Amino acid sequence: MTKFKQARSKQPLSPDAPLLHNSHSKPISRRDFIAQGFAAGVGTLCAGSILGLFASPNQAHAALSPDLEALKASCGISTNGAGKIPFICFDLAGGANISGSNVLVGKQGGQLDFLSTAGYSKLGLPGDMIPSIMNPANGLSDFINSELGLSFHADSQFLQGILEKVSPTNRANINGAVIPARSENDSGNNPHNPMYGINKAGADGSLLTLAGSRSSDSGGNSVAVQSMIDLTKRPTKIDRPSDVVGLVDTGDLVGLLSQDDTVAVMESIERISAMSLAKKSTQITKDDVIKDLVRCGYIKTADIADRFGDPSSLDPLQDPEIVGEQGIFSSEEIENDAEFRKTASIMKLVVNGYSGAGTITMGGFDYHTGDRATGEIRDLRAGRCMGACLEYAARMGQPLMMYVFSDGSVASNGMIDESVNGRGKGVWTGDNSSTAASFFLVYNPTGTPQLLGATPDEQARHQQIGYMRSDASVETASSPAANNVNLLVETVILNYMALHGEQGNFANIFPNHGLGNSTLMDSMTAFEPITTS
Repeated sequence: MTKFKQARSKQPLSPDAPLLHNSHSKPISRRDFIAQGFAAGVGTLCAGSILGLFASPNQAHAALSPDLEALKASCGISTNGAGKIPFICFDLAGGANISGSNVLVGKQGGQLDFLSTAGYSKLGLPGDMIPSIMNPANGLSDFINSELGLSFHADSQFLQGILEKVSPTNRANINGAVIPARSENDSGNNPHNPMYGINKAGADGSLLTLAGSRSSDSGGNSVAVQSMIDLTKRPTKIDRPSDVVGLVDTGDLVGLLSQDDTVAVMESIERISAMSLAKKSTQITKDDVIKDLVRCGYIKTADIADRFGDPSSLDPLQDPEIVGEQGIFSSEEIENDAEFRKTASIMKLVVNGYSGAGTITMGGFDYHTGDRATGEIRDLRAGRCMGACLEYAARMGQPLMMYVFSDGSVASNGMIDESVNGRGKGVWTGDNSSTAASFFLVYNPTGTPQLLGATPDEQARHQQIGYMRSDASVETASSPAANNVNLLVETVILNYMALHGEQGNFANIFPNHGLGNSTLMDSMTAFEPITTS
């Protein structure tokens, strides 16, 4: 089949090079700088200095802590988060390609209800690489890869990056869904980030509620849904390993004493304070509240000293599952790439339950640069980061929901980039909000996540929530999420709750939601529960 005109050969930009577009004004806002790659993309928990706090030193017996361990739940302390599935989202700033050349998107029948040849061309796939072409030797398409349950284009650089990091054994326990949904390009008006809603659904961490790689109210590049924002839960900025280690400060005591002695002293102070508070009133109207705060403060401090008196236990760089000969990242990768360090930091916190959810923002995805190679290189690195999160969850024996979105999308005019990194695919020639989509992958340590639906046709419609027209434009009537980013976020949260078997409580937590009745919501849910809280 004849290809379109070949693009003039040019050197692809490095993954960290800023993008300059004649079609865009000069970057002036934080969002512009992130989207075009000019900018890469803390709270601290402290245990006070306590040697002067002994009111009755003779009563400071350092018994072990079963009695205080029983009080941790009443103080809101958990060593494994809130018992919910860890949630990580990737915010690809600038309008990345997701549909077609990465995750397959089809018509009403699902991912494999193929689009037209012209539609695939708009999604960057020339006629001899479209997924509907069958290999006569086996009757199958050479351009469809379903190793992760969700169907990707076989030459998707997201997919190649994921497969580099996820072992073949662990791939079998992954499945996913794609949501065709329009999204405005390079706009601060896209409330894509779902983390506040994920927290309202119950996600929480033992150190942080939420973490994000940007210092913003959403923790990412895109904003959060206004009605869901709770600034008391504002994400803590984490974008490097030192940010993770710096979360915990056990004060002067660790260093002066051993870690075990520190914990014993903090427990003793709590008991002394409890006895003192029991004997007298604080003389204020909120007496019980003050007593509770004092008791819980010491219990929390003792717990922090117990678990994190040695900061290396939090350090992603000292986790052999993350870095090293048997690690997900090599020492060279971590040393040379800030995006890998950022990913390692967020996934360490979220997968281990230290944070309930996390956002990883990656910049420079406004890659309609007159070639295809620049976007392919950036997609490959993003895929490696996605794969690292999934593989780390598998190694830790934890489930994970990983969500990928971008503010807008791109399209091709059919010109081909035949360079090594262009891979014979269509050049990205401009922004196009109608070709946008988001997707999520779920890892389940106990088996493959199971799609809803009694037949393969029904399951295909649950795996693709909404659909595209034949020409590769999102059909805006295909789902509530298709033309409303707020409802796209609600759809993601609904699916998160459904993994816990809690979708029936969605309307109680979000009484003003726009997803329609329970029947419509069922049609927008991908998977059967994989865990219960």
